[in-house]
Amino acid sequence: MKRAPRCLIGLGLALGLAARPAVGADLKDLYFGEALYHAYQGQYFDALVRLDTELAQYHALDQPELDTLNYHINGAEFSVGDFELNYRMHLRAGRAIKAVLEGAVDQAVRNEAAFRLARIHFQKDQLDDAQQALARIEGPVPEKIRGDLELLRANIDMATGRPSEAVQVLTQMRSDPSLVGFADYNLGIALLQDGQQQKAIEQLDKAGRLEAGDSANLAIRDKSNLVLGTLLFESANPERAKESLDRVRLEGPFSNQALLRAGWAEATAEHYDRALVPWSLLVDREPTDAAVQEAMLAVPHAYVSLKLPGRAALMYGRALELYSNQLERVDASIARIREGRFLKALIREESRQDETWVVRLRNLPDAPETYYLLELMASHDFQTALHNYLDLEDLQSRLRAWKTSLDAFDDIIRLRGQNYKPLLPEVDAQFRELDSRMRLRLEQRKHVGERLQAMLTAPRPDYLATTDELIAGEHLALIDKQLGRSNRPGTQALRERAARLRGTLTWRLETEYPERLTAAHVHLNELNAHVDALTRQYDAFVRTRQAATHSYVGYDAQIARLRERVADALRRVDDVMARQGHMIETVAINQLTARRGRLLDQQTQARYGVADSYDRAAHDQPAVEKP
Repeated sequence: MKRAPRCLIGLGLALGLAARPAVGADLKDLYFGEALYHAYQGQYFDALVRLDTELAQYHALDQPELDTLNYHINGAEFSVGDFELNYRMHLRAGRAIKAVLEGAVDQAVRNEAAFRLARIHFQKDQLDDAQQALARIEGPVPEKIRGDLELLRANIDMATGRPSEAVQVLTQMRSDPSLVGFADYNLGIALLQDGQQQKAIEQLDKAGRLEAGDSANLAIRDKSNLVLGTLLFESANPERAKESLDRVRLEGPFSNQALLRAGWAEATAEHYDRALVPWSLLVDREPTDAAVQEAMLAVPHAYVSLKLPGRAALMYGRALELYSNQLERVDASIARIREGRFLKALIREESRQDETWVVRLRNLPDAPETYYLLELMASHDFQTALHNYLDLEDLQSRLRAWKTSLDAFDDIIRLRGQNYKPLLPEVDAQFRELDSRMRLRLEQRKHVGERLQAMLTAPRPDYLATTDELIAGEHLALIDKQLGRSNRPGTQALRERAARLRGTLTWRLETEYPERLTAAHVHLNELNAHVDALTRQYDAFVRTRQAATHSYVGYDAQIARLRERVADALRRVDDVMARQGHMIETVAINQLTARRGRLLDQQTQARYGVADSYDRAAHDQPAVEKP
């Protein structure tokens, strides 16, 4: 009785924050959004890989406040803990949330972190640590976790033997429409643990009449009616017990137990004909169910009580046949499990497509290794162990795929080397020639720029002469040289003409100097644009050239390290998976062995019932034949 509320409260928490990491509509960081996308699909491993990588890059930045993840950093840190919690990495989840709890954050954020940490401790049965985490909550509590927080607080109170405190918390929670079903049921359990049986019965009756539209509340309603019916039956009130048990859905998860107990409630009141109604429905259901197997003995017992030994003998015979078949099935299941076929049957792709993997396991082929799978799945510990095994198998598949990917990288690098190595020597030779020419032109451009800058303070008109003017100046200088100191007739006239031409040239250079200097700067700026474009092309080529080399050079050591890490991880996973598989097989065999013992006992009872029924029929036969 103590485990029921914890399971249902755990269900309530699973339907809350842990399953739905919150993020605003204005998503700024696409990588964080990708992690959330995988989390919404139930792919928590993929979500963790992406979010861990994004957070590692964020914390390695010099200015993380400029990164887009900074808008969601608190949510990202919380989500890491949630993803790890959903992936059952409780230790790491606790560390991630503690980092937020001890950081410089708002009190509301700190309260949310404390709530999540308390939830982790509770799921690990660390109740004292859970209470300490809840004690750190003070001030404003975010609206989205307020109901889950109170539900967790009540759950911890019940688990630590303080049902009266849980009653107070759950009574206040009944006003929350989203948690009314969980609160009503757990309030009934808390009242029962607190010794208030009559109030507990009234509360469970109220929970059993809950208006429900979803599967979770329907399950709560059925569970409430089943628990209430059991309480009333044990309290010697079979009529009310039957009324409560009749409210359990015939197709719900608790229907078999409800039908069985409803029959015993009628049988206790000696209404054996009425008891046959639910039991007759039950005996035609899945024969591996314990309630069905028990009903196979209850039905002929009712016939015996109704003084119908013939029908009782027939039903006992049918029960013997069922028990014999089930014993063969149990033996076959144990043998197949020992052969290793059980785990192979469970590792199926369709069983891990979404969060309904437990339901999908019901559709496995009908084989000896899966006959009693649903009965085994009724154990929470077995479900957890099996889920861990399936996760290990998924991780093993990933590691093998990564190992194959590393081989593919080797092929890619080899092919890139074969493509680039013949081309690069010629490209490098052409590049060196172009590089030298470019450097020369850039040096010339630099020299021109320095001259123009110097001419701003020390004018040099001769530097701005045109080509024709330079040629004319050279011709005049040549004429002066040829005339020399000659005193021949006409020489003086030639000198004067040359001087006038030189003066004209000098006048032009002096008077047009400002305009020419301005034009030179304009042309230099135009040249700068071409130089910048050339520099960008040069840098792009250098990057491309480096990328060509880097695409196949320097990866050998890194790939070798990764291959070694993958191989080591694969060995560890194989070892853990083998031990986990052996544990699952051992648990399954032990449970099936216990079931086999119960079947043998029931078979013995059925054999005795057959003999007793025949004796009763033989004893009653002469009395019928008397005139």
